[in-house]
Amino acid sequence: MKSWAPIAVAAGVGVQVGLALVATRYAVGESGPGTLAMFRYAIGAACLLPVMAHLRMPMRFAWRDALPIAIFGILQFGILIVLINYGLAHITAARAALLFASFPLMTMIIAAILGREKLTLLKSAGVLLTILGVGLALGEKIFDGASADSWPNSFLGEGAVLLAAFCGALCSVLFKPYLQRYPTLSVGAYSMLASVAFLIFLAVWEGAFTGWPGYSTTGWLAVVFIGLSSGIGYFGWLWALRHAPPTQVTVFLGLSPITAGIVGALLLAEPLTGPLLAGMAVVLAGLWLALRPQKQA
Repeated sequence: MKSWAPIAVAAGVGVQVGLALVATRYAVGESGPGTLAMFRYAIGAACLLPVMAHLRMPMRFAWRDALPIAIFGILQFGILIVLINYGLAHITAARAALLFASFPLMTMIIAAILGREKLTLLKSAGVLLTILGVGLALGEKIFDGASADSWPNSFLGEGAVLLAAFCGALCSVLFKPYLQRYPTLSVGAYSMLASVAFLIFLAVWEGAFTGWPGYSTTGWLAVVFIGLSSGIGYFGWLWALRHAPPTQVTVFLGLSPITAGIVGALLLAEPLTGPLLAGMAVVLAGLWLALRPQKQA
């Protein structure tokens, strides 16, 4: 019988990403994006390390594996964040969200090329349907001032977001062998620490260490929430990747813009529109298709 535990965890991570997006709106204006990302993953790593110490779980890897795991951590959290932030400087958030929704589609294609998954008709239809649902939920925001800058900067911004999705998709597929070889907590903490080491350079460039970061009380609460949820969410993400095909895990990222829209309506008084509800229904239909048992190649 198929286990639904990895699917449930992946869904929870999709919701967590949406909640972190809402919290980021409070804090991103109070510091540079690199500084915020550094605090986010430093707090996340700090959540995992005490658990590892309690379980007496060493962070020990073979030399041939230590470097790839670190590189994947830097790609998925350091470089990916830089690319998204660059893209958001030149295109609207709604357009960026729709482009980033190609994450599971890229994951499916990469996994098929590398022989990790079979490319099936229902799975492909489900992934495409989730992208359509995200687009429907975002509605006219995608085309309303589609770019925050003129061409070619807007074109470069769109390319940066797509490249960020590609980095995440590639890491989601390539992480799996290491997750089957080592404990999930060890891989998660090590790769997250590698990303923090990379992000420190960006934080220094933004002047983060010239003085104490000037977050307000609400800003610090948002940073702490983002960090804690990221630590738990990243562990759940890797655990789900260990126990389920990458496409089935990444397709749940379609829940993140839906979650952000609903929570934004509840906490930020943003309108809860008909297209958002319709988009949520389409995303759920896409998830149902992508998760159905499939036999045809």
